[in-house]
Amino acid sequence: MYSQDKYVPQLAAARAAETPDAPALAAGAEVMTYAELDRRSNQLAHYLISLGVETETIVGLCLERSPEAVVCALGILKAGGAYLPLDPAYPLERLAFMLNDARPRVLIARQQVAAQLPAGAWQVIAIDSDAQQLDRHSSDSPATIAKAEQLAYVIYTSGSTGEPKGVEITHGSLLNLVSWHNAAFGVTPADRASLFAGVGFDASVWETWAHLTAGASLHLPDEATRVSPELLRDWLVAEKITISFLPTVLAERVMTLAWPSHTPLRFLLTGADTLHRFPSINLPFKLINNYGPTECTVVATSGIVQPEVNGDKFPTIGRPIANARVYILDENLQQVPVGTVGELHVGGAGVARGYLNRPELTSEKFIQDPFSNDRDARLYKTGDLARCLENGELAYVGRSDDQIKILGYRIEPNEIVATLNRHPAIQKSVVVASGKGCGDKHLVAYLVLREEAQPSAADLRSFLSRELPEYMTPAVFVQLASLPLTQNGKVDRAALPTPDAENTLRDEVFTAPRTPLEARLALMLCALLSLDQVSVLDNFFMLGGHSLLGTQLIGQVRSAFGVDLALLTLFDAPTIADLAAEIEQLILARVAVMSEDEVQRLLA
Repeated sequence: MYSQDKYVPQLAAARAAETPDAPALAAGAEVMTYAELDRRSNQLAHYLISLGVETETIVGLCLERSPEAVVCALGILKAGGAYLPLDPAYPLERLAFMLNDARPRVLIARQQVAAQLPAGAWQVIAIDSDAQQLDRHSSDSPATIAKAEQLAYVIYTSGSTGEPKGVEITHGSLLNLVSWHNAAFGVTPADRASLFAGVGFDASVWETWAHLTAGASLHLPDEATRVSPELLRDWLVAEKITISFLPTVLAERVMTLAWPSHTPLRFLLTGADTLHRFPSINLPFKLINNYGPTECTVVATSGIVQPEVNGDKFPTIGRPIANARVYILDENLQQVPVGTVGELHVGGAGVARGYLNRPELTSEKFIQDPFSNDRDARLYKTGDLARCLENGELAYVGRSDDQIKILGYRIEPNEIVATLNRHPAIQKSVVVASGKGCGDKHLVAYLVLREEAQPSAADLRSFLSRELPEYMTPAVFVQLASLPLTQNGKVDRAALPTPDAENTLRDEVFTAPRTPLEARLALMLCALLSLDQVSVLDNFFMLGGHSLLGTQLIGQVRSAFGVDLALLTLFDAPTIADLAAEIEQLILARVAVMSEDEVQRLLA
C-alpha cells in the first residue's frame, strides 16, 4: 500500500526522479521518457495555475487516446485540478452539454477541435498551437499537494433521466485503485502495459495511473490494431506486453486465438460486460475478470478465472478488492443468504463522492452504510443483481432496471428514448438490447409514429447522431401501432415483436441480392447481425455492425472467397453491393493464374 501522504501526481513525479531515462509512454516510433513526461506535465501545471486552476477546479481534456492526453491529465493533477475526459469523437451537442454542466475553468483540446466546440466561460488551451506559451513556464514540480478528499477526475456516464451525469472521484479513491492493482499483480518498472481504453472510458484511469506510479511503461496500439483480435495478439507479443486490459467482447475473441507458448504476457485483465467464456488450459497467461461501476473507481471486485473444461456456468466476478466492501441486499437493505439473488451494494475506499451538480440523485444512489460504525461511510446502490457463492466469490446475474451494457459502455435506454421522442415524427418509443453474447448485442428501438409520419432509418440515425455517441445509436428501428403494456401500464418488453422485414424501418426500398455472390454475403451478414434479411444497399455500420464484427466478416470473406480484405475496405464499401464489387475485382485480378472452373466456384 502506498503512503497516504502521496497521491498519483506525487508518485508519478517520484518515479521520474528515480528513473528519468526509463520509457514512460510509447506509441509506434514515439517514445517518451519519465523525465520528458515530468517536464511537460510540470510546464502545463504551472500554466494552468497561472490561469486560476487550484484545488477542486475542473479542467476539460478533449483529446484522443494519445501520449499527449496522458501528459495533459498528469499536468492537471499536478496543478491541483481535476480532469474531465471528453472524447472528441462524441457529437458536438453531447460535448457541449458536458462542458456547460461541468463548467470547467480551462478546456484543453487541439486547435481544430477547439474551434468546433461551443464558447463558454472557460479559457481554451490549444495544445498543438500553444507550445511556445507552455515552454515559457517552469519545468520544476509545482508546490501543489494533493489530498485524499480532493477531486481527481470527473467522468460522465449515460443517465436514466435523459442526460449524462458526471461522477466525482477523489484522490483517495484513485490511490486505493492504484495501490491494490500494483500489489495484486506485482507491477514493477520492468513491466510493459497496454493503454487500450479511450479517454471517455474509465478503464483508461486504471490502465494509466496504476502503471505510471509503478515505473512501468505504457504502450498504445494504433487504431487498426485495436479493433482486430489477430493484430492485437500479434502486437501484444511483439511489444512484449506483460499486463493488458481488454474489454470483455475483445478479450473473448483474443482468448480463442492460438498463442505462442512463451509470451511475456502475464495477466490479461478484462471487464465492462458479462464474461461468457472460460480460458483454455493452453493460454500462456492468467485471465482476470473484474467488475466495477464508474461510481466505484473502475474496479470493485476481481478474480482469476480458472479454466473450466466442462463448466456450464459463467465465470464469476471474483471477490472485493482491497478496502472495498460488497453486500448483496434485499429491498429492506438486509443481507440475503448465500446463493440468493439480491442487489449488489459497494462500500469502502473506492466509492465516489457523488454526482456533479446532482444532489438528489447522489442522495438516492449513495446511501449511508448501515454496516459501518462510521456515520460518513456510504454504500453505492449499483442496480446490479448478484449472488454470493459458497466459496465467497460473486456471481453476476443481471440488472434490476433497464440499463444495458454494449461493447463495455454503460447505456441508459431512457437517455436514447428521451432523444428519440424529440423527433417530430415519433410519438412514443422504447429501446432494448438484442443478441445473446456481449459481442453480438445491439440496440433495437421500437417506435410509435405520429399520424402520416414515415421517417427512414437513416433520418433517425442522423437525428440521434447530433446528440448521442455512435455506441448509443440503435441498429434497428421497429415501427409499431402501439407499445404493448403490462397490467400495471408499463411497457411489456417481453411482448415486443422480433424485428422482421415487415416491421423494420429501412434506409431505402429493399433490394434483394442480384447475384450469387451478393446472396452469400447477405447470408453472412444476416447471421452476423442476427437479422432476418439484409438489403444489398443497407450500410453494414448502420445495421449495428462495428469494427469487431467487421473483423469477423473479413475473416468469413477470406474463408469463403480466398481473398484478403483490409478492415478499412469495409468502411469504404459498407454495403453488400459495394463489397461484392470489391471481392469480384480481387478475384478477377487472379484470373490469369486460375482456371474458369475455379473462378466460377468462388463466385457461386
